[in-house]
Amino acid sequence: MWINEYMAAQPLGTSSAATGQIRSAANGSVAVSSTRDYGALPMLAPAGVACVPVPGASTVVMDSAGGAVCLGVVAVPPEPLEPGEVMLYSAGGASIVLKNSGKVLINGREVG
Repeated sequence: MWINEYMAAQPLGTSSAATGQIRSAANGSVAVSSTRDYGALPMLAPAGVACVPVPGASTVVMDSAGGAVCLGVVAVPPEPLEPGEVMLYSAGGASIVLKNSGKVLINGREVG
């Protein structure tokens, strides 16, 4: 939803998007190889969520009147999820899963 709100706020005819790959990342910005090379792009994420993507991750870059931004990375969870479930996971293997049943799994173990 936040992507829709961001895109809806952009003036018509001033944006274009392209796929690419993360070249490097630091807190709050990424460098991307796409139809052209981008350096130090801000990375959009939902409020309260922050991440530093791994190099090589697939992404989408959008040019807009306010400048180019990285819209995030393609997320492929390390285990299957049912529609409606949510997983937070790291490249190192840590995970938190919110199950449709109401269960919460941290690194595969049920808590609460």
